[in-house]
Amino acid sequence: MAVHDHPHRHQGFRFPSLRRAGTAPASADETTAAATATRAYVFAGLRLLTGFVFLWAFLDKTFGLGYATPSGKGWIDGGSPTKGFLSGVTVGPMESTFHDWAGAAWANWLFMLGLLGVGLALILGIGLRLAAVAGTAMMALMWIAEWPPAQHLSDGSPSMSTNPFVDYHLIYAVVLIALAAAGAGATWGLGRAWARLPFVSRNRWLL
Repeated sequence: MAVHDHPHRHQGFRFPSLRRAGTAPASADETTAAATATRAYVFAGLRLLTGFVFLWAFLDKTFGLGYATPSGKGWIDGGSPTKGFLSGVTVGPMESTFHDWAGAAWANWLFMLGLLGVGLALILGIGLRLAAVAGTAMMALMWIAEWPPAQHLSDGSPSMSTNPFVDYHLIYAVVLIALAAAGAGATWGLGRAWARLPFVSRNRWLL
């Protein structure tokens, strides 16, 4: 049975209006400004969360907070931030190279300074371009260490890789690049003040 109350009216689903009666519709400029502000807050939140990932990794590996690094095994206790991971690499074109690097003092320092530098840059909202370069280099090396394209490890056992290309290291690298490109340090950060410093304004790569 069909009901035709209004045969000449177009019947379709419509969302209810969110405007109050008598309120003029928002102008294009106001809509654009609101979208820009929302985007700035979203990027700022993503920046802070990503920064905490890097900074927490530094703190846990330095002090052995009992999460990824057991208590008493921190860097300050004589533990090596790179030995466990790099010596455990069992696949990929740089397997033997990573084994040689595992536990080396220079590797420990570079890795830990990278975590600290990227983490602080993101939290403070400064030097995001440098953070993107350093963080992407770190993520690229870690991606190679895990080598997702391999279906089998060096000993022939299954690698258990879930994707031959995209993993969380690649996602982090893309996020770092996006944050730098968007100038995400200006909101909830010191990006604007940092950009006004004379040596930064003369060297834009420091932004």
